[in-house]
Amino acid sequence: MSEHEHFEEEEFNTQFNGQTVLRILKQGLPHWPYMATFLFCISAVAGVESYMTFLSKRIIDEGIVVRDLDQLTSLIIQYGGLILVQAVLVFGFITAAGRLGERVQYDLRKKMFERLQGLSLSYYNRTPVGWLMSRVTSDTSRVGELVSWGFLDTVWGITNVLIAMAFMFYINWRLALIVAVIIPLLTVVAAQFQKKILVEYRTVRKTNSKITGAYNESITGVRVVKALRREEKNHEEFGVLTNEMHNAAFRAAWLSALFLPTVQLISAAGVGAVIWYGGWQYDSGFITIGGIQAFISYVTFMLWPIQEMARVYAEMQQAIASGERIFSLIDAVPEIQNKEGAIDPGSLRGDIVFDDVTFWYDDEKDKPVLEEFNLHIKQGDTIALVGPTGAGKSTLVNLVCRFFEPQIGTIRIAGHDYKDLTLHSIHSRIGMVLQTPHLFSGTIRENLRYGRLDATDAELEDAAKLAGADSFIRELDKGYDTEVGEGGVLLSVGQKQLISLARAVLANPDIFVMDEATSSVDTLTEALIQQGMEQLMEGRTSFIIAHRLSTIKRADKILVIEGGGVSEMGTHAELIKQRGHYYNLYTKQFREEMFGQEQAALHEEEAVKA
Repeated sequence: MSEHEHFEEEEFNTQFNGQTVLRILKQGLPHWPYMATFLFCISAVAGVESYMTFLSKRIIDEGIVVRDLDQLTSLIIQYGGLILVQAVLVFGFITAAGRLGERVQYDLRKKMFERLQGLSLSYYNRTPVGWLMSRVTSDTSRVGELVSWGFLDTVWGITNVLIAMAFMFYINWRLALIVAVIIPLLTVVAAQFQKKILVEYRTVRKTNSKITGAYNESITGVRVVKALRREEKNHEEFGVLTNEMHNAAFRAAWLSALFLPTVQLISAAGVGAVIWYGGWQYDSGFITIGGIQAFISYVTFMLWPIQEMARVYAEMQQAIASGERIFSLIDAVPEIQNKEGAIDPGSLRGDIVFDDVTFWYDDEKDKPVLEEFNLHIKQGDTIALVGPTGAGKSTLVNLVCRFFEPQIGTIRIAGHDYKDLTLHSIHSRIGMVLQTPHLFSGTIRENLRYGRLDATDAELEDAAKLAGADSFIRELDKGYDTEVGEGGVLLSVGQKQLISLARAVLANPDIFVMDEATSSVDTLTEALIQQGMEQLMEGRTSFIIAHRLSTIKRADKILVIEGGGVSEMGTHAELIKQRGHYYNLYTKQFREEMFGQEQAALHEEEAVKA
């Protein structure tokens, strides 16, 4: 699936894909009692409605025309009884169809969520979040509606037309032939109108999305707009979009307004033909007044099922496209999977070895991030990774965590080729603290417990103390039961970082990864995080990626990653003596920090004098 396809949210497949339709309908099979119930009820409703029309013929012919009060009373009682039966059947199919639609949506969402949990990190790198959210929300709704209400309306329409035609042939086969000619014409006209209306509404939705985006950019970027005097140009571009939306909306409204009169005109022609030919048949004794009335009712009433079938046919194109996108997600195969016979070694404590590792992203084989990379990391060492943006620091860590796998070469952990280990055995023994820590909606306690679900409250609080987070947590109104908000929005960056560190401490990992964890916090919080890191890293193999070189001076080894490999390696003191790339980076940062401190002191002095 290409990235371009991900962004085309409102482009629908215009080809009828029978295989996809069949697979969509199969989603209802696990809930066959609901499907059977609504199929029975809707078929029965169609039969009852047609028979009620036939019964009205009998009321006219056998009761009113011949003035037979007893027969009229009997027929009216039957009519009233059928209305009650119809009410029960309508309740039955609405309830069953509603539950079926919701169950199908639930199943699809569950399948997609389960698949998303198992997909590799590379899938998320190339797939926008909006695309995934759209699959789980709007696409499942379309498919659920097709399986339930779309299927129901189709069955109701077909059954209604067939039963009505059967009654009409029973009453008078000559008149029925006239109606049989009109039905295909009505169906074709209705389907063509619905398709054209749908095309215009697609254009309206797409243009509306562009208008919303233009509004958003103009409002959020109002300072830039005014600074660059872009008001007139923005107004001109906005006018083009609104005109496009107006024209498409007008065409859709015009077609909608034309649709019903056109269908009614054809129906009226059919009714006229029935009345004209029916009158001649009545004079010849081939049909009764009640029969003519029944024919008119059948022709008029058949307009609605045909309209519904045309609507379902038009909307089916959207559901097919939605189904294809849903199934493409459900069928997605993780790039990284457990190989047959994969084992859980029980621990990842041991040396980590990169042996001639070459890695590139996606199809960029000509631009490897790491090329013939070799590295031996001893158990318990703290490894710091520095280098320019895009050099491969995060890639190296992602390879250790097995979020990606090398295309060439081998990575060994504790003597095992890590492809021989289960993914769970690796991921469950790695603790990570990222540059932008992610907290989930809920309390601090619940977020900490993500580190280990079976942890006791005492263990949880001990981990927070070790990470330096306990003091600020206890100062909050509800302490550990304080809500963090979506994404941790109610906490500062530093507080989120400390909670993220405590979560890693609680997990008690064998390998620890710190990815730019102090780049967005103040020096006081950085000192707290650094203290927690030292406690956590003791006895564990650790990887630290940092732009602030002051945080990595105590590392056992500092690796400068450049050009797909290690250009410098050693302790802080050794690399300073080499006066290479690391020396230049460190001295430059040191000078910038000193200058910043001098400026801050100067401003403070001026403020005191003032």
